Amino acid sequence: MLKKLFKKTNYISLNNVNSELRINKPSIPDGMYIKCKKCLEMVYSDDLEKNSYICPNCGNHFRLTPIERIDNIADNDSFIEMFEELESINPLNFDGYNKKIEKNKNKSERTEAVLVGTCEIDNAKVAIGVMDSSFMMGSMGSVVGERITLITEYATKNRLPLIIFTASGGARMQEGIFSLMQMAKTSMAINKHSRKGNLYISILTDPTTGGVTASFAMLGDIIIAEPGALIGFAGPRVIEQTIRQKLPQGFQRSEFLLEHGFIDKIIEREKLKKNISLILSIHREDSLDYA
Repeated sequence: MLKKLFKKTNYISLNNVNSELRINKPSIPDGMYIKCKKCLEMVYSDDLEKNSYICPNCGNHFRLTPIERIDNIADNDSFIEMFEELESINPLNFDGYNKKIEKNKNKSERTEAVLVGTCEIDNAKVAIGVMDSSFMMGSMGSVVGERITLITEYATKNRLPLIIFTASGGARMQEGIFSLMQMAKTSMAINKHSRKGNLYISILTDPTTGGVTASFAMLGDIIIAEPGALIGFAGPRVIEQTIRQKLPQGFQRSEFLLEHGFIDKIIEREKLKKNISLILSIHREDSLDYA
């Protein structure tokens, strides 16, 4: 009787339980959920794609690849790429630059930090350029400037409206003065396009900074920005250190720039095609020949 009362109980080993839990733990495939950098919520990737890569919780506009941007605005199968054969060289023999270019080509699956060509938007043909922030942060080197210039000249020659999506960290330091010269070259091409009475729409996305902001990004006849995009020349931290003053809340964001007259309109991504189509239709109806 006493042996039955004080018989040792057979406990389950915690190590065995933990081992079984580890084996049977459900695995989440990579890329199924994406963390929003603004609200820090995990968003189901399929839902994000259906929502034009806009966070359903806070409205944050995720960065897009050039192809995703073109798919968002252009008619199906209407995009024709141009000037892809132009690729960067290393004019200053900058150490490690060639390897960096190759690495970014593989990562972004693009040959440079801008994709240019023609497409149709509700059957209206336009020349288009889309910068790629995943390729060396969209920095502008000689090839980026040349592609922007060539697509602008093509638009001018063929009397096409020009649309450029900007996304850049500025001029490319590895190309030095060759990179800075692109600011003047692209600006001159835009000026000639305008003087012929042609439309140029600049669409600023996150981030648009440095030499791109100081040249063709801010020369649009109509300047549109995505919500919350960082737009400026130098970064906020550099400015604060220079002027030794605290900057206003939201300084250099789309909403602040709209309030102070630097841009014309903020348009959410899902409404962009409709608005661009309207602008193009007005331009066609009211176009004047200044040539």
